[in-house]
Amino acid sequence: MRKKSNSLSHTAVQRFKESTSGLLSFIYICICGLIAIFCYVISPDNSSNANQMHLEIHSRKPGFTTKMLEIPVEQKQSVFSFLLHGKTTPNIEIPISEYRVDEKNLYITEVSSKQGEELTYPLSDFESSIDTYIKTKTYYFGTDRYGRDLLSRILIGTRISFFIGFIAVFISLVLGISIGATAGYFGGKVDAFIMWLINITWSIPTLLLVIAITLALGKGFWQVFIAVGMTMWVEVARVVRGQILSSKKLQYVEAAKALGYSDLRIIFKHILPNIMGPIIVISAANFAGAILIESGLSFLGIGAQPPTPSWGGIIKDHFNYIILGKPYLAIIPGIAIMSLVMSFMLIGNTLRDALDVKSKS
Repeated sequence: MRKKSNSLSHTAVQRFKESTSGLLSFIYICICGLIAIFCYVISPDNSSNANQMHLEIHSRKPGFTTKMLEIPVEQKQSVFSFLLHGKTTPNIEIPISEYRVDEKNLYITEVSSKQGEELTYPLSDFESSIDTYIKTKTYYFGTDRYGRDLLSRILIGTRISFFIGFIAVFISLVLGISIGATAGYFGGKVDAFIMWLINITWSIPTLLLVIAITLALGKGFWQVFIAVGMTMWVEVARVVRGQILSSKKLQYVEAAKALGYSDLRIIFKHILPNIMGPIIVISAANFAGAILIESGLSFLGIGAQPPTPSWGGIIKDHFNYIILGKPYLAIIPGIAIMSLVMSFMLIGNTLRDALDVKSKS
């Protein structure tokens, strides 16, 4: 008969599974991760940055439907390039209100055209039946101020918010663990200098520091990632330092020193694996913080630059529509930010309880 495992990792996993909020948050985060990777596959507008503008149908309500003349454009593009950048040469789309066909020509009336004004296209320009080129397109989240599909912009914006969390947390972990471990393990003047550096960095408001780094590196996609990551290492370093200060006097560390192991091996192979719980919890909180900071930077105009879709940038473009009777243009990306941040905060709280050995029943 197979014995039930009583290891701490098994107990933590069982506790995590028992938390409904943590489990649902984990599932939601996984779904957002898949959307971030395959956003151009599932997006209704798979052009690069979902930037197909139709000013004649701008600021339409969710569920808006229109006929669309779609003329395919031939291009050769690799699958990897499509997943990364979308369709670099999108099909030509023309919103139309009505159309008619005779033996030689296709006559269309554009949504923005004057009454009775028609455009003519020879039927010889089309390779197959006209019905294959005229489709009914539904904008499930409506259109933005430039006539772009808001749903597509939200889906592709998930990649910005999700990836900035990963990269910023990765940078903060690399810097924070290295600096905090050095301070806590060696102590003395090294610890005093690093704590002085941490306190100086800690005293500067996070958003102000991010803005300063962003302006120094320049506006852009990757600059924001680096700037956010370089401001989040302080909290990680403080936690790692405190954990190592309390762990380096334990018997297993003294035994490793007696066996002649190097300081680097003792830190990274013996101490750090035993203090990963608090680091994981703080990483979840930092992930949520990175998303909020990026959204704030994009709202201020120094984050991801147009036409790159960012949830904060979408709110910036449409916040004034809240008083113009079309609040959904700003509320929808706001709900996206709130839901993803809340999911990471909930999963952080769940991990904190699951990894708490002292509360083991």
